Amino acid sequence: MTMRALRGSLIASVALLPGAAYAQSSVTLSEISVVSTTPVGGSGSGSTRAAPPLGATPVVSPSAAPVSSAGSPRLRGGEQPLYKIPSTVETVTAADLDIDRGTFNAVATLARRTPGLNLSDSQGNSNRTDVNYRGFQASPVQGVPQGLAVYQNGVRINEAFGDTVQFDLIPPTAIQRIDIVTGNPVFGLNAIGGAVNIQMKNGFTWQGTEVTALGGSDGRIAGGLEYGKVIGPWSFYFNGDGLNDRGWRYESPSTIGRLYTDLGYRTLDSEFHLIGGFARTFFGAAAATPVDFTHVDPRAIFTYPQTTTTEMGTMQLTGRVDISPTWDLAGNAYFRRFSNTYVDGNDGNFENCSRQSSNRGFLCFEDDGFTRAAGQSQLAFRNQFTILGANNQRIPFTAGVPYGTLDVTKTEATSYGGSLQAANRDKVFGFGNSFVVGGSIDVAEFSFKSASTLGVINPNLSVTTDPNNPYYGTVPGLGTTQLRTAAALGIAPSNVIGSNLYMGLYATDTFDVTDALSLTAGARLNFARLTTNDQTGFSPDVNGTYYYNKINPLAGLTYRFTPGLSLYGGYSESNRAPTPLETACSNPDRPCLLPNSLVADPPLKQVTGQTYEVGVRGQIPNFYDGGLVTYKVGAFRTDLANDIIQLATPGNAARGYFVNVPATQRQGIEVAGEYTRGDLSVYANYALIDATFQFDGTLSSPNNPLADDGAIAVRRGNQVPLIPNHQFKVGFDYLVLPGWRFGMNLQAFSSAYYRGDESNLNPKLPAYLVLGLNTTYQVTPNLQVFGLITNLTNNRYANFGTFAERGPIAGNLAINDPRTTTLAQPLSIYGGIRYAFGADPVPMPEPLIRKY
Repeated sequence: MTMRALRGSLIASVALLPGAAYAQSSVTLSEISVVSTTPVGGSGSGSTRAAPPLGATPVVSPSAAPVSSAGSPRLRGGEQPLYKIPSTVETVTAADLDIDRGTFNAVATLARRTPGLNLSDSQGNSNRTDVNYRGFQASPVQGVPQGLAVYQNGVRINEAFGDTVQFDLIPPTAIQRIDIVTGNPVFGLNAIGGAVNIQMKNGFTWQGTEVTALGGSDGRIAGGLEYGKVIGPWSFYFNGDGLNDRGWRYESPSTIGRLYTDLGYRTLDSEFHLIGGFARTFFGAAAATPVDFTHVDPRAIFTYPQTTTTEMGTMQLTGRVDISPTWDLAGNAYFRRFSNTYVDGNDGNFENCSRQSSNRGFLCFEDDGFTRAAGQSQLAFRNQFTILGANNQRIPFTAGVPYGTLDVTKTEATSYGGSLQAANRDKVFGFGNSFVVGGSIDVAEFSFKSASTLGVINPNLSVTTDPNNPYYGTVPGLGTTQLRTAAALGIAPSNVIGSNLYMGLYATDTFDVTDALSLTAGARLNFARLTTNDQTGFSPDVNGTYYYNKINPLAGLTYRFTPGLSLYGGYSESNRAPTPLETACSNPDRPCLLPNSLVADPPLKQVTGQTYEVGVRGQIPNFYDGGLVTYKVGAFRTDLANDIIQLATPGNAARGYFVNVPATQRQGIEVAGEYTRGDLSVYANYALIDATFQFDGTLSSPNNPLADDGAIAVRRGNQVPLIPNHQFKVGFDYLVLPGWRFGMNLQAFSSAYYRGDESNLNPKLPAYLVLGLNTTYQVTPNLQVFGLITNLTNNRYANFGTFAERGPIAGNLAINDPRTTTLAQPLSIYGGIRYAFGADPVPMPEPLIRKY
């Protein structure tokens, strides 16, 4: 028997097995390379639907997708063939996500597959990492400038208060696909670096019943249930999962619970979905650790407790109607509740009141970094830093006690809104044309509360508030709540309410000049109104209303030389309004307890961007042994004006403020390719990311060891911290034997500067690589076992670092090296089973999505 015949028999023998059926979709299904270029109407519509189950008898019903006169599925809304999109599109499919099932989060798959995307883990938890794409961030952490817009089923899910993105609230197994679309202002605010468009499964795209159970390193126990069914024109989909583990660092457990449901109804010319989502997560020890401690014990943390509890509930209604063979109307409406509670033990940054004050012998806030106002007396200057409690009482100072604070913040937001979009595909003077017009409105009401309780840092680095301390004896004042200084400088409780109103109008048109050449043009008008009101009386400057608006144009072209080679190029503009957190925290004299308190606010300007992009992409069929090669080579550049960055304040790395800087730039090159052949898939990509400051100036970085009196000099061309210049990824997945698949992947990143080293004077975070392994085996048609190993070489690298203040902490513990990092997750092994119910279970196959 020849090797080709043997390979063919192996493929045929596993085609009926659930685990292998996903792999066979590339040779049994027609190719789909269509991308939604608007957030509305992309999920479950038109040609993006999955095909019926393998082996199933097609059912002629209202759920069948209409086709055009040419026999191809009808395109709706902003859907376009990939070769007509004048910018980059990166796609992650459900099959890609399934490989990383043991990680329990979609971010791991984005990092593994997407060119130019790296992670920064400031929290010490793989479920709460910052996503950096082309130097722009989407982060769950308050205070991180957010440069990516994220949509789920057409609804913007950047949270109301700080534009944060909580990927940990989305069950990965419920995701149909994720598209990262660049250079498209239609996605609205924050789409400076691009938009992440998440399309979820529904009962029309996934049917069956499947349970998953897994376990592994650090005591991880997790499981999930997925169910989908179609009954006539109705469909129902349910996905629920849960996870619990103790974390790879001390005091860093994780608990996740998520539910997602979809009730659908479809006729020949319409489709509607009622969607519900609910999630609760709890994470511990969310901060970097001084390298002095991790050199001794890699699992070490800094002061604790540090816990984050997040709850979310949402309802969505999406729909589309075919008005005529060439017109369609789509829209959505949503309601969302979000709550986040953060408990953080910190260094108190306190001292005995100055002899030049009236309060010697009492507790004062350290006044380093503050300067006396013109005409202010020395006595008045010193007295304003006296620490007071809830009843305005002073607190006696006790020498030799390492004071700390137990800081609690709570953010709550209620948001609602909707979008409406019309699309037309009538020919214009005999030429192909696609026109889209739409609008959106997003309203949010939020509240924010924070307060500090006086505590002490124990020798084990825990912060406690009991006045009768086992290490230091009786310490007067411990447990005092609502701490503030007399002038509410440096530290003060906050209670802020406010609202956001975001509105947008957009229109785009793609005109086919010839069968090969297509021109795209469009624009979006963004309007933002932010209102904040202080409820404490300590920070009246927080009160204010801010307005931002901008028209962002789009222009581009594509040229299809052959079916296997296309050229694309485009220009676009974008903007993001400062978040309520940023507008209310831009005064260095009243810094925020990040991700915490709100204080006075010199107004910030909105960030504006200009993006240029050019590249080629295509495919080579029958490249080797019947396989298909897809490829992309592209270059991009984004220039930002009035970029917003976070700066630190003296004494406490948890406190900071925001400022506009004149200009920054991100530019780079991306090269990617993938080979697929039924039994084998191989991918590789490389990205050069050059993220730089484009101004000369001085920034605050008091804990930087090379700072001059707390300030650093930034020069044009300095690198933006935490963004590796060189990023390389490669991986494969191979059908070794009938039912057994095996894969490996490698990610390699060059060095990057620490946050707080915008001057680029200190040594960098070292370059690193991480190796992963995955495998599945189909025991029976119903039962699959799977395994996953992350960080196979147990490389103790760090992808996040910043600086802390030198000095004693508690007992014999001290910080001598100001560098603090979050070491990456060590070698971790996960394994589990998937069971599909039914006498002859057949999974939903995946259409081949051409990624380039």
